[in-house]
Amino acid sequence: MFEPMTIAAVSSHVVVHKRKEQMPARAGMCSLLVRVETEDGLVGWGEAFGFGSIATTRTAADTLVGPLSVGRTFDDPALLYEDIARTLHHYGRGGPARFALAGLDIALWDLAGKKRGCSTAELIGGRVRERVDAYASLPKYGDPDRVRHYVQHALDQGYRAVKVHEITDEAVAAARATMGPDRWLMVDCNCAWDRADAIGMAKLLRRHDLAWLEEPVWPPEDVEGIQMVANAGDVPPLALGENLGNIFNFQPYIDAAAPTYLQPSVIKVGFTEFLKIARAAVAAGHKLAPHSAYLGPGLLATLQLAAALPAYDIIEFFNADLEMPLFGATGRPGQDGTISIPSGPGLGADPLPEALDALTFEPADDFSWAPPRVKPVKAMF
Repeated sequence: MFEPMTIAAVSSHVVVHKRKEQMPARAGMCSLLVRVETEDGLVGWGEAFGFGSIATTRTAADTLVGPLSVGRTFDDPALLYEDIARTLHHYGRGGPARFALAGLDIALWDLAGKKRGCSTAELIGGRVRERVDAYASLPKYGDPDRVRHYVQHALDQGYRAVKVHEITDEAVAAARATMGPDRWLMVDCNCAWDRADAIGMAKLLRRHDLAWLEEPVWPPEDVEGIQMVANAGDVPPLALGENLGNIFNFQPYIDAAAPTYLQPSVIKVGFTEFLKIARAAVAAGHKLAPHSAYLGPGLLATLQLAAALPAYDIIEFFNADLEMPLFGATGRPGQDGTISIPSGPGLGADPLPEALDALTFEPADDFSWAPPRVKPVKAMF
């Protein structure tokens, strides 16, 4: 692929993305960056999934993935990824060790593009688009009045599509009423229901003309449950995939008639694994709508994939007004609701030095990394 490079150093960095509005710090506003430097002085940046597990994923990056990488020479990111993945399989084919490997893999593809002097999209087949539609991904509010307020705020910013994380008919109705009849509205349930409740809610929410209903069934590996919802009739298109760790986890869904949209998360599976999943999904007739609620290099990696893969309809953007975006204006939606895909070498941009200095964050002992508690669901059987 290119003249070989040797990895000299791998390090992890936590940054906190500060909102303009006054809100307490929380794990969902942090990114775990993976920095890889080669012996010839090139630097690549990746991002590993963290959120409430940043401390654990960072440990995996610093004590497993980094030491396995330093000193290795590579001329193809995919081959090095596969070799390290095999070594780490005892620690799980998903979860923190895999997240850390995903961060490394994204950085390797960034380095590959920089070494060749081209965007990562050009390395994987060429650019089929220079811009991609974005939808505003909103947090869960629970209150219909707040849903109306923040959906309208997204529309005022220029978005033509919005995703809400609501699980009540009243909240979804508020979103649709605010958006009007012609814009895309998506609902992410975050695996809220058992099979029977998911079928009932899917039928109820169908009246809101959803572009898709995301992850309605717990657990996310319940292929049969998703198929039951899809076959229930008069339900929205289904979407899922952010909680699946590799191509083999995705394959049962790829083989099934449902869901319509598959959503691999590049900072969980890595750039290399994402390509396998995407190509298999598209060959089987599914559409891609990747999970990309990130504000670090994972977003730029998703954009590079969008540049090269025609099957994207739209890309997720975590809609937060930030004091200092990590990449400045790069990778952020314009007033027309689209994102310009960076064309520079590698992922197209590096974190701004002043942003890294301002946003680097070492979690204090009293910082809450724990994910929110969720209401248990009934047993499936």
